[in-house]
Amino acid sequence: MAPRITRSLLAVLAGIAVLTAASFAIEAAVDPLLMLAFPQALPNRAALSYNLPASILLFAYTSLCVAAGGYVAAWIARRSPLWHAAAMGLAQEALTVWAMTSFGEIAPRRNWIVTLILTIPTAICGGLLRARQTASAARLGERRIA
Repeated sequence: MAPRITRSLLAVLAGIAVLTAASFAIEAAVDPLLMLAFPQALPNRAALSYNLPASILLFAYTSLCVAAGGYVAAWIARRSPLWHAAAMGLAQEALTVWAMTSFGEIAPRRNWIVTLILTIPTAICGGLLRARQTASAARLGERRIA
């Protein structure tokens, strides 16, 4: 029983690590480019959070990162991929609520709310992608045997 729990915890932590690393890497590249391309609208980092088009871009790439985290959690866990992806999403939700209560002034409330709404469904989408790949590979294996 302990190895399964350990694997599950590691799967969730790995998913969060992937989504965090990917989000920060994209943000590190995109934010300076946006400020360079639109200096009047985005004179500094604080303006990025309050600019709606920049926030929409943030939601798009963050959603991809969360889906990647859900995929990794499902892949590492091997069993119950959707549950592990959802658990990763739930853990990320808890971290987001903590960040919102601790650093809420760095972004408008709408950004926090949209993030909370999107996190678990997006993580499950990543887990669903992994589950479908696994099922598809299993069907291919059955065809080869038959």
